[in-house]
Amino acid sequence: MNKEALKLQIKDKYESLLDVLNERSLRLWAATEARAIGRGGQILVSEAIGIHKNTVLAGMKEVQKNKEVAETGRIRRKGGGRKKNTEKDKTLTEEIQNIVESSTLGDPMSPLLWCSKSTRNIADEINIKEKRISHTTVSKELSIMGYSLQANRKTNEGGNHPDRNEQFHFINDKTKDFQKRNQPVISVDTKKKENIGNFKNNGKEYYKKGQAPKVNVYDFIDKEKGKVSPYGIYDLSRNKGWVSVGISCDTARFAVNSIRSWWNKMGKQNYSNATEIYINADGGGSNGSRVKLWKTELQKLANELNLIIHVSHFPPGTSKWNKIEHRMFSFISKNWRGKPLIDRATVVNLIGNTTTKTGLKIQAELDENIYEKGIKITDKELAKVALQKEEFHGEWNYTISPQLS
Repeated sequence: MNKEALKLQIKDKYESLLDVLNERSLRLWAATEARAIGRGGQILVSEAIGIHKNTVLAGMKEVQKNKEVAETGRIRRKGGGRKKNTEKDKTLTEEIQNIVESSTLGDPMSPLLWCSKSTRNIADEINIKEKRISHTTVSKELSIMGYSLQANRKTNEGGNHPDRNEQFHFINDKTKDFQKRNQPVISVDTKKKENIGNFKNNGKEYYKKGQAPKVNVYDFIDKEKGKVSPYGIYDLSRNKGWVSVGISCDTARFAVNSIRSWWNKMGKQNYSNATEIYINADGGGSNGSRVKLWKTELQKLANELNLIIHVSHFPPGTSKWNKIEHRMFSFISKNWRGKPLIDRATVVNLIGNTTTKTGLKIQAELDENIYEKGIKITDKELAKVALQKEEFHGEWNYTISPQLS
């Protein structure tokens, strides 16, 4: 068929469709005709129906985009459709996080969290002044954050203290106040001691068939290599962590020196204008609320750094609710699962290479100091500490201020 006959055919089609074609559908139809003709089709269609060749070209590009969308299985091309509420209102996700944070329970060996407030209640709390979010959107955002709906689980370590929930709220409110003022908030704890040597480490990793590492049958301590005690500091605001890998005893001096190392290597770089530090710690262990050495060592640290140190301890039986457990330690355990901790360097490297999808970064360093066990602090020595107890449970919440030399 010659060009003139082809033009007449295209013109006839155009005139028969003229009443139903709008600007966009005309552009797409013309592009389809041009593509069917092949080489020279763009100019031919342009001349046949009297539209500019650039209009036909724009239609051809649009048809190609629609084809690419169809091949990926998408209903709309990327970026199409109505924007999500959380994209239009950037504060929504943070508000959801703040609402659930104070009533969050966490399994220390799992990144999954679960929320004790329903999605409808969360939406209602956000929508007090105006309608901003639906409960279905809240559900989707909680899923993205790593929360899931779960049944009750037996995880309590003992009888609940009657003021347990109030202490959680106290810690949460004080944490938000410190974060608002860009003052550091850290969660601290000692991870369980690990045997160093060619011992079995729980978990599985991929290896070529029959080439899994061979380890000792019995876990008798290697007297030369011994054990290590990883003491962790987790920065709640920046999702960063520090771990001092101790080779000696897990004492209050080791705990405070780990905090000192965190400040010197990470903290003061991120909080150059800090005047205070807020520490969240378990109620027992080397950083326990009744440990006198912990408080005298914190006094030395406050004097050295010239910072006011605030401390809050979690109530008895709630150590698994410490943020460091499910935000840092659980991921360290996952990172070295199935890998024998053959030497101290392996432990440090595995901890330092732990990362998460949410951007967790950890620095680790070996602490080769020898810490003496059983150091006794007298009441007279403790009385010299510039310790101010809070009105609410002063045995759990207190401040240690720097002392003038």
